[in-house]
Amino acid sequence: MPLETAAAAPDPVILRFVAASGLFPRGADLAFTPLTGGVSSDIWLVRAGGRAICVKRAREKLAVAAPWHVSVARNANEAAWLRTAVAILPGAAPAVLAQDEAAGLFAMDYFPPDAYPLWKAVLRQGEVDFTFAATVGRSLARIHAATARDNDIKRRFATDEIFHAIRLEPYLLATARVHHDLAPALAALAAVTAATHRALVHGDVSPKNILVGPDGPVFIDAECAWFGDPAFDLAFCLNHLLLKCLWVPAAAARFLAAFDALAEAYRAGIGWEPAAALEERAARLLPGLFLARIDGKSPVEYVTDEADKARVRRVASALLLHPPARLADVRRTWGAEIGA
Repeated sequence: MPLETAAAAPDPVILRFVAASGLFPRGADLAFTPLTGGVSSDIWLVRAGGRAICVKRAREKLAVAAPWHVSVARNANEAAWLRTAVAILPGAAPAVLAQDEAAGLFAMDYFPPDAYPLWKAVLRQGEVDFTFAATVGRSLARIHAATARDNDIKRRFATDEIFHAIRLEPYLLATARVHHDLAPALAALAAVTAATHRALVHGDVSPKNILVGPDGPVFIDAECAWFGDPAFDLAFCLNHLLLKCLWVPAAAARFLAAFDALAEAYRAGIGWEPAAALEERAARLLPGLFLARIDGKSPVEYVTDEADKARVRRVASALLLHPPARLADVRRTWGAEIGA
């Protein structure tokens, strides 16, 4: 879960929601602590009488430098994704405890960071568990497989407009405005992704949104939930393992091995379409997402060295102009660039 910050008072909407939720006894002495870690929502840890829960409320304007506005309806979509994931794979996401859809709020289980550290924090230390990486890929494939071709899920998560606003536009299309020579390739990736509707997509599968639980990964922060292209989730997560090579260079070879483990475990779980077709979409999309985390609206905070940025641009540009068919091709090209 996100980290705690200095104590503060939530706004009255959150206070009323918690009071009406029935999750705490009437008159309980509630302690509210804001949590950090995201740009898109206000998140509060609420404690009383030995119980702790998390309350999340979406922001209409995301907290990034570039103008970025997205409908707060994504809060309800996230709650629905969490419920769906838990029904498919118990323990794979926090349980939703209470919700006020009109106010854009829901309460969920709180996972203390000492028992459920963020995968990103673990990777920052250079600790790379290939078995855990494979379990992430396997769990993701199970959620995709269980929702593929499900018309009820498709209708509930027909969130194309939100997904465009929070993923395709700020990542691929914003990057296309920076790199005019790559604009046709990036626009084509956005178009193919937007037109592909196969399974329920989380939309933000990255190490900062995966908890390392004692029984496996716990996925959080599903605001981008969409019935669309499952290749997006796979590429989005693998992208972070590539970028982490620049964050912790000493662990670069291990990050690339984790990339392989996650990709192979995910591929083994594909049964709703030809595995090679999905892998090709992911392999083609990955360089676009790679470049977007340098030159899109939401750059990663840890790649700041201009020489490192140039490496990303060089590899991503080459792969966008000569699209790969296999994820191993992307991994091999990046490994050669960084000498890992």
